[in-house]
Amino acid sequence: MYPVACHSTRLALRELTINDVDAVHAIYGSPAATEHLSFTPRTRDEVGGIVARGIAAATAVPRQEYVLAVVAQGDDGDLIGVTRLATDPHQQKAATMGFALRPDAWGVGYGRETVRLTLDLAFTELGLHRVWAARAPRNEASAKTLLAAGMVEEGRIRGHVYVREAWRDSITYAILQDEWQARTDTQ
Repeated sequence: MYPVACHSTRLALRELTINDVDAVHAIYGSPAATEHLSFTPRTRDEVGGIVARGIAAATAVPRQEYVLAVVAQGDDGDLIGVTRLATDPHQQKAATMGFALRPDAWGVGYGRETVRLTLDLAFTELGLHRVWAARAPRNEASAKTLLAAGMVEEGRIRGHVYVREAWRDSITYAILQDEWQARTDTQ
């Protein structure tokens, strides 16, 4: 599916452009924004490579990765985050997702809306069966966000990520298409 264009009242997901490098760097280069992610802050050049790979993945056939800008609806369309949905050829109709927001966009429900928009893309547009996500054990804000979006905590992957010169566990969450459908039918 290309191009992706999903929206809620306050947010929209859209394809990345090369003009987004500085805005993405404000997230991926931020020590606060990357504190619980699976990588340390990135340089602007590294972020340029990430954005370029995301743009290239957008037109791959079949498309297996969706790296999308999260933008605030309104006059300026300010990029406040990035969300990623990646299908796994070793799983049947499944994908993993992750997201990151600028620290100044935290605490107002944008994370929950980002996850919901990403799940809507996965289930409504792409017809997937299962989506899962992982968070750092100390990232309680992410736990609340994933649960509020309807995901269920499934467990812990021990020694899952090597970051900041140490192995870190991950707490996993998932939601199935029928669970998502039941939630959207009652909202």
